[in-house]
Amino acid sequence: MSKNLINILFVGDIVGEPGLSLLETVLPGFIDKYDADFVIANGENSHEGKGINRSIIKRLYDLGVHVITGGNHSFAKWKVFDYMKEDGNILRPMNYPKGNPGYGFGIYDIPHFDHKIGVLNLQGRTFMPDIDCPFNTADWVIERLNEETDLVFIDFHAEATAEKLALAWHLDGDISVMVGTHTHVPTNDARIFPQGTGYISDVGMTGSFDSVLGMDKNVSMNRFKLATPHRYRLANGNNHLCAILAKVDTETAKCEYIEPIVYPGFNRSNLEE
Repeated sequence: MSKNLINILFVGDIVGEPGLSLLETVLPGFIDKYDADFVIANGENSHEGKGINRSIIKRLYDLGVHVITGGNHSFAKWKVFDYMKEDGNILRPMNYPKGNPGYGFGIYDIPHFDHKIGVLNLQGRTFMPDIDCPFNTADWVIERLNEETDLVFIDFHAEATAEKLALAWHLDGDISVMVGTHTHVPTNDARIFPQGTGYISDVGMTGSFDSVLGMDKNVSMNRFKLATPHRYRLANGNNHLCAILAKVDTETAKCEYIEPIVYPGFNRSNLEE
């Protein structure tokens, strides 16, 4: 394997204990299998489907995760706020207004490499809260990251595919990789843009697919059929890990390879389990 290539493994939205348990079973083996140099995971749904806590953060670190990204549920569990202020490896979307706790980006050492990696967490505004502009925020942060590294990875937590694609085109050549999160449905469009930015619209989720986006399917159906509130419950069963492997050239900071990972793979038999 070329010493110029850094292997980045990103794990899509971890949904509750079903996702965490599967991750604890398979992630160490996947880190070895893909020779992952740096591991990022989206953890904003990891505590009971909404938010994160200190115990889960430790579990993810113990598994070999270097950075934990977030999204619109990053602030769901207020007890973790003080910890978010202390730990720069836990990110929440940078484009939330000033005054919110936590970090939106960071620059990190890559084990066994002289190079550093910048990781930026952003959130979309289409069909989501009207927070600060992710395009302007990205430009501002990337300029600062580039003072120390050209290797930049973005988790863009957004609802609309059009918004994700627009940001990817806006940043093509300025960042190494941009992955979409939030919809929990893995997309089949992993590719490398003309100027070298690796991209996928949505990595998908790590959790129960015997569900509606990780939540109990009967509750979700009733919310739509009856048009009234019903308390969400986590689902379990038919658990899958969704991730992405990206290989980035340290000399050019361009993505040379990007591969979606779904484990176990989807087929008729496991959908019927």
